[in-house]
Amino acid sequence: MSAGFKTVEPLEYYRKFLKENCRPDGRELGEFRTTTLNIGSITTADGSALVKLGNTTVVCGIKVEFAAPTVDAPNKGYIVPNVDLPPLCSSRFRAGPPGEQAQAASQFILDVLENAQIIQKEDLCIEKGKLVWVVYCDMMCLDYDGNLLDVCVTALLAALKNVQLPSVSISEETGLAEVNMNQKHHLNIRKYPVATSFAIFDDTICIVDPTAEEETLSSGIATIVIDEDNRLCAVHKPGGSVLSSEKLQDCVVRAETRHREVHKLLAEVIKSVTPLKREKLNLQLEV
Repeated sequence: MSAGFKTVEPLEYYRKFLKENCRPDGRELGEFRTTTLNIGSITTADGSALVKLGNTTVVCGIKVEFAAPTVDAPNKGYIVPNVDLPPLCSSRFRAGPPGEQAQAASQFILDVLENAQIIQKEDLCIEKGKLVWVVYCDMMCLDYDGNLLDVCVTALLAALKNVQLPSVSISEETGLAEVNMNQKHHLNIRKYPVATSFAIFDDTICIVDPTAEEETLSSGIATIVIDEDNRLCAVHKPGGSVLSSEKLQDCVVRAETRHREVHKLLAEVIKSVTPLKREKLNLQLEV
């Protein structure tokens, strides 16, 4: 089809393809773009990962610090996620305070962390009532081409698995923290949720892994988060078209399949990393 038709009537241009159960980029409706995962590439961070889904690229860096626990939760640490959408990733974003989409993405990540129980906050306690870990999870989008949430969740999981905490004890004599950098242990990751996003067209057609253009043209977006037990951890649907229970169930089934694909990729990366060798790894998953 001509480029002129796409410019004048972009939605009708897409509908022509959707009627044939395909998309302009050649993918089928249920097909994801190639996923690339790279871990440990930021040496100044305590853990890091870079994930590419098609052109969409997100880097996640983890920093851990000491903090005093609250009085109400003396044995619980803190997890602080943040998603940054700078102008360098897309012309749609502006410099300055976080925009609405960045704030919504940060809140979504926080909800997934809490609902899925990826990390128990009790596991971040060093000395009850005295000292805990605070884990800062900063995700920055380097290239935005749709499906931000899926990429952020995968980058977060991979970066958390890359973290190694030093052994810490409280000196009885001084009351100060003593850090042993020669003894390290990984964070206790209890669950491995994976997000799968769908774009809705004409209230009846759902396509996975939408590009930025597909998100703009769609009548709604839905993101489903599933863990390794096929437990539904979150459903994120910020307005738009109504999704029937039948279509929602179809989306859940596709999300379960996607979880197995991403979990396999994560497992291959984790298996390849030894405690004494935190080298940069690059693996690709084509689904």
